Amino acid sequence: MKIQKIELEIKKIPLKTPFVTALRRVENVEFVRVSVVCDDARVSYGEAPATKAITGEDLESISKAIANHSEFFYGKSPSESLAILHELPIGSSAKAALDMAFYAFIDAQMFDVIKRASERRCKQTAITISLNQKEKMLFDAKDAIANGQKILKLKFGSDISHAIDVTRAIQEQFLTATILVDANQAWSLEDSKSFLDLFEGSNIDLVEQPLPANALAGLKELKEYSNIPIVADESCFTLEDVKDVVQSASADIINIKLMKCGGVTKAIEILEYCREKEVFVMFGSMLEGPLSIAYACYLVERFGDIVKYVDLDSPLLYAAEGVSLSQK
Repeated sequence: MKIQKIELEIKKIPLKTPFVTALRRVENVEFVRVSVVCDDARVSYGEAPATKAITGEDLESISKAIANHSEFFYGKSPSESLAILHELPIGSSAKAALDMAFYAFIDAQMFDVIKRASERRCKQTAITISLNQKEKMLFDAKDAIANGQKILKLKFGSDISHAIDVTRAIQEQFLTATILVDANQAWSLEDSKSFLDLFEGSNIDLVEQPLPANALAGLKELKEYSNIPIVADESCFTLEDVKDVVQSASADIINIKLMKCGGVTKAIEILEYCREKEVFVMFGSMLEGPLSIAYACYLVERFGDIVKYVDLDSPLLYAAEGVSLSQK
């Protein structure tokens, strides 16, 4: 089986409500979809969203990276193509889109995911409550709970007073909800400690990436300071990053995302390492299309023994239900 053709197109899915974090505001899920055709007529797909604030890539740079390097893979097997791909100097999201498509040819179970991507969702995913005014975040939390969601992921910015106020209000109003807090690198060490002090012993399950990505010493200090688990997200793109965090004991949990690490094969390497080191992970995502979310759900099932939290809620945020591979 040899790769014969690679094509790409831009897709867009409107969101029910704007997605807002400390890093960005998004009103549509926009992504590049890659189609890979082999000489046996089988077709596989991969996807990569525009996440410039996180990976440094936009739709144009992802598209150019894929288009400019497609000929490297023509006449090669999927396995050979994977080896070539991860030696190329292109962004992690562009790699992820191609990696998904190549790997699906090798893994029959993953290839089957393509047929029912719009139906495949992780049942216990967290749902994002975007950064907003207190009243809006409470409204969104109430709506999520009313729709059967049990895990709320609260997004905050640098205003620690706002974070404390909203968290306390949601905690008091939704007593049975699991609450995850994500600061997306926006807090200082002092503010992080203030937050942890106030919610120690409460039903806050974790605090994700409160400090800048390179502040591993600070993350380690927070991990040792509080019993509330600390999650490393932006600090962990590659397997080498994960090893740095684990070996320095700088976080309790690692957040893995296909777009950060460069696709399924690299995610598996990280998952296997975390399994070996008995480190729990959160499997997260950017705002992604239905297929890349389906691939992530496949990995969650495969590594269910170490995936403690799932944050794959993009399909729940789409304005239209049941978005299929053929839809824009």
